[in-house]
Amino acid sequence: MPDSNKLSRRERQIMDILFGKGGATVLEIQEKLPDPPTPMAIRRMLQILEEKSQVVRRKVGREFVYTPRQTRRRAGMKALSHVIETFFGGSLEDALAAHLGRADRAYAKEELERMARLIEESRKNGN
Repeated sequence: MPDSNKLSRRERQIMDILFGKGGATVLEIQEKLPDPPTPMAIRRMLQILEEKSQVVRRKVGREFVYTPRQTRRRAGMKALSHVIETFFGGSLEDALAAHLGRADRAYAKEELERMARLIEESRKNGN
């Protein structure tokens, strides 16, 4: 399975664009990149991402459309697991406490109730 932790900064930027749009052409990627390189350089980076099994391409008309190989949800779960392991010693409790304790983010009552329901369902399922 592809390891997104082994991507360069620019490769991660491209992947973020592809996940955000669901897929994009070289020129669409170029429009979204900060301080964008040439289309040829973007094509080369996409080729490298193909070699790393991060993206697939398909021909649509005269252009290629590049899409992430894995779903946004699966990539997000892998990234979240990596963050929890790396920054919180594998403790979901510590990660959640840090996130809920942010002063810059207020949670709607419905969000907190949904989280409580998910925790309760997890308990019932033996987790």
